[in-house]
Amino acid sequence: MEGAATANVVGKGGRKGGDRKKAVTKSAKAGLQFPVGRITRFLKKGRYSQRLGSGAPVYMAAVLEYLAAE
Repeated sequence: MEGAATANVVGKGGRKGGDRKKAVTKSAKAGLQFPVGRITRFLKKGRYSQRLGSGAPVYMAAVLEYLAAE
């Protein structure tokens, strides 16, 4: 039973804690400058629909970015 007392603390998926990668935003994944997460939040808060697809805010951010560039 000596092995159980000296076991290293291992995080989720076998990784040790502390070495966390920086989060990749939805805007970066889509290659956009406009904040997809913020548009998602506004669409949900505004109660435009009961449910919101995952691609809708990305598409809206792309359209708004295009219109701003024109």
